[in-house]
Amino acid sequence: MRILAIDYGDSRTGLAYCDASESIAAPLGTIFEKSPEKCFMKIIEKIRGQGSELVVVGHPINMDGSAGPRARLCEELAERIERESGVKTVLWDERVTTVQAIGILNGANVRGKKRKEVVDTVAATLILESYLDFRHKKLRS
Repeated sequence: MRILAIDYGDSRTGLAYCDASESIAAPLGTIFEKSPEKCFMKIIEKIRGQGSELVVVGHPINMDGSAGPRARLCEELAERIERESGVKTVLWDERVTTVQAIGILNGANVRGKKRKEVVDTVAATLILESYLDFRHKKLRS
């Protein structure tokens, strides 16, 4: 199944994807857009362009499991994507993915502006890797 993952942000939205084999998550890029409506339209373009059959939206719930304002925005995004694209959409716990992404980029000595440009794409890739691991474990059991 072709899957697209989204790390939704106020001005940067990271994207990652996998092909039908679901073997590896790959970065797809970052949407630099402050307008929620324009960002949404660009996400829909990517979903259609990739032929995505499932969309995974990072769900930034708090460490105590509660949903804050950003989590609710992501829930609304996921609902709208499914409603307007017809593609099944799931929310996936993304706690600490941005911290992990920064750690990976620090390890690769990517800093400053360059890191800002790719951190959300790396986070989306981590979200998708986590979701794929879950799917593979679920299929084995």
